[in-house]
Amino acid sequence: MSRYDEIDLDSLGPEQQAVADAIAGGPRGSLRGPFVPWLLSPGMADPAQRLGAFLRFRTVIPQRLKELAILFTARRWDAGFEWSVHAKLALEAGLPRSAVEAIGRGDTPDFADDDDALIWRACREMYETRRFSDGTFAALKALLGPQGVAELAGLLGYYALVSITLNAFEVPAPDDDAVPELAEIAR
Repeated sequence: MSRYDEIDLDSLGPEQQAVADAIAGGPRGSLRGPFVPWLLSPGMADPAQRLGAFLRFRTVIPQRLKELAILFTARRWDAGFEWSVHAKLALEAGLPRSAVEAIGRGDTPDFADDDDALIWRACREMYETRRFSDGTFAALKALLGPQGVAELAGLLGYYALVSITLNAFEVPAPDDDAVPELAEIAR
């Protein structure tokens, strides 16, 4: 059960309405997930949703690698909503089902792709040691370029914010996006 009162979209203040319109009218197309609780603070919601739109839709990081980092973060925080949405997107982006299943179980996937293995290692290092090792940083820079490394760090931070918000407000996973068998793995 969610911990926030449903916001009456017909009773939003002007700042809330502007942010709601930006979210629903943008590439996301709807107002759900962390965005409803964020509307409680439109001054926070607006820059957060703009950063998220950039990281999700305009970063230089290839889609498969981005979804891998998001899934790692969702699983790390046990954020069911984020997991449900991004497990499906990760599969659509070409991440192998076996890797998604392993992430859901909390296991280390057996990656056939070196780029996937590097992103996994980078995510694990950041969450376990709070930094990238010199070797991982150099490999990330070779793969993604300096801009991509900055965007990966931002992506991990942003999706930690999303996951914390989802967990704080106990936002339930959506039924429409879930890959049921994968959603069950992550629970």
